Amino acid sequence: MAVQRLDNAAARRLFLDRHALLEQPAGPAKGADLLALIQRLGFVQLDSINTVARAHDMILYARRPAYRAKHLKQLYERDRGLFEHWTHDAAVIPMAFYPQWHLRFQRDTEMLRKRWRNWRRDGFEARFDAVLQHVRDHGAVSSSDVGKDEKKGSGGWWDWHPSKTALEYLWRSGALTVVGRSGFQKQYDLTERVIEEHLRPGTQPVDAEATVHWLCSAALERLGFATSGELAAFWDTATAAETKAWCAEQLQQGELQEVEIELADGKLRKSFVRPGTIEAAVELAPPPGRMRVLSPFDPALRDRKRAERLFGFHYRIEVFTPAEKRQYGYYVFPLLEGARLVGRIDMKADRDAGVLRVTALWPERDVKWSPARTRRLEAELERVARFAGLDSVSFADGWLR
Repeated sequence: MAVQRLDNAAARRLFLDRHALLEQPAGPAKGADLLALIQRLGFVQLDSINTVARAHDMILYARRPAYRAKHLKQLYERDRGLFEHWTHDAAVIPMAFYPQWHLRFQRDTEMLRKRWRNWRRDGFEARFDAVLQHVRDHGAVSSSDVGKDEKKGSGGWWDWHPSKTALEYLWRSGALTVVGRSGFQKQYDLTERVIEEHLRPGTQPVDAEATVHWLCSAALERLGFATSGELAAFWDTATAAETKAWCAEQLQQGELQEVEIELADGKLRKSFVRPGTIEAAVELAPPPGRMRVLSPFDPALRDRKRAERLFGFHYRIEVFTPAEKRQYGYYVFPLLEGARLVGRIDMKADRDAGVLRVTALWPERDVKWSPARTRRLEAELERVARFAGLDSVSFADGWLR
């Protein structure tokens, strides 16, 4: 049988559909509706940088303009519809997925002990009992509430005091749960006080095979098409070997098929899909022409190499790049228009003045920046400004590069 092929335009539509970016940005954005959106995405990455709004808020706003930060806080901290843990980075994840993290807790338990010993985090293991007792006695705590008699370092992850390291370890290994954030500082409580008993690990060993099956299936559902490596990277829990073996087994059983995906440069890349995916993809309607500002941590851009292959859009965040070596700016937002990433914009909220200040915009090389595009950009920036609690938008001289 000939290998099916998906052209680049259809592949983009499928990818955007699975990331909730193919439809018009509209609809309710709190409670059960917000939870359904996050379940569709799988998780939403958290990040503290707040040049316009925090990454998780920008991610949700780009899909549901009615969204406001208080809606996520309520769903997470009051309704307990979400829990916080690690994928490729810290993220909020639907509470229904919690049993699939038992394997992650187990693996982080083993991995972090070894890693942090190698990093000379001396004394953190001796603080486990004291930290757990402190939480048991005082309720939810932050890192500033423990280890008050310990020498404090710079505050960076490489210089945590022992009790802070113990807190993080006990969270990552499942004994503690993060119940929210105050000023973006994590608040930890005992897992048995937060997570319902039927979701917590039981007396039976973790079923690694069943968990890997769920992880791979759920990743493919959210990506549409993927290599085994891309499936492994989505949740970052199953190993490359486990994911490769899963793909081989599913392929043999007829639950997967191999296809060729046309990339932005015309090359072909073999990927896996569920049967019927190609036929459904070619029927997808084109996306709306509205321009959207995306977070640098948007799920559609999380895998930078994948986005570059599919959209021809090379993006690297330059937060940790010295200013004199940056190509664009400290925190530059990609711009999505229809099924194209058409440029990137450097902007920042001036909260004292109530102004969204645009420093520069760089269109992609093959994009002609017409007056109509400028009008679409201005309309979107006015919406973003209102979302960020600002009154107006200001463009610097020479903003269009």
